[in-house]
Amino acid sequence: MHRFAIYGKGGIGKSTVCTALSCAFADMGLKVMQIGCDPKADSTLYLHGGERIETMLDVLRRKRNKAELEDLVHEGYKGIICAEAGGPTPGLGCAGRGIAAAFEALEERDAFDIIQPDVILYDVLGDVVCGGFAMPIREGYAEKVYILSSGENMAIYAAANIAMAVENFKDRGYASVGGIILNRRNVPNEREKVEVLASDIGSHIAADLPRDNSIALAEQAKRLVMDMFPDCPYAQAVRKLAADMLAADKE
Repeated sequence: MHRFAIYGKGGIGKSTVCTALSCAFADMGLKVMQIGCDPKADSTLYLHGGERIETMLDVLRRKRNKAELEDLVHEGYKGIICAEAGGPTPGLGCAGRGIAAAFEALEERDAFDIIQPDVILYDVLGDVVCGGFAMPIREGYAEKVYILSSGENMAIYAAANIAMAVENFKDRGYASVGGIILNRRNVPNEREKVEVLASDIGSHIAADLPRDNSIALAEQAKRLVMDMFPDCPYAQAVRKLAADMLAADKE
């Protein structure tokens, strides 16, 4: 089983990249599970034609101990198994604790043993890497963390903090950094800035994803860019990244 976590600051494009990777892995004939770990609960939106699925926390609030595994996960595009952790009512509760509760619910129902995915992708908000937001890098969840960044200063700052958090956990046998995914915003000297980031954290640029209008056009149509524009530059770059991730995970 390949287990990857995609981290990055809010708004950097994590969900788009994570969903595109899920599609790329599914196209390889692999069974894929994508778990959204952002309180916005929109990671898997376009895997369901632009419709939101019920979050695990909402199901647990409604059904409590009667919630079954099939209540918590939903099958989407090309059989991709989708789950959204969700979050607390705004102003009440801790989003990090909500993610922890959702993960515990999956464990209690032997989700991974029953579903038996070939690839698990965790889509994680990386502005704050503590509590529940650190769950995917703990032992037994993700094995590799891919950090999404553009050349924008705040994205680079957040990426460096994420890398530091992963480094601080590594002695416990937790996940390690698999690389930096450059998600271009076409800022000046973008590649050079992210290369400096990669060097500073002792990693490398795993992929250089172009800024592509095909993404916005697909989302307007409530479709996936990998489905609507399978030959666009972005889709080609994501497919290469997916293949590289699998190859690196075998080393």
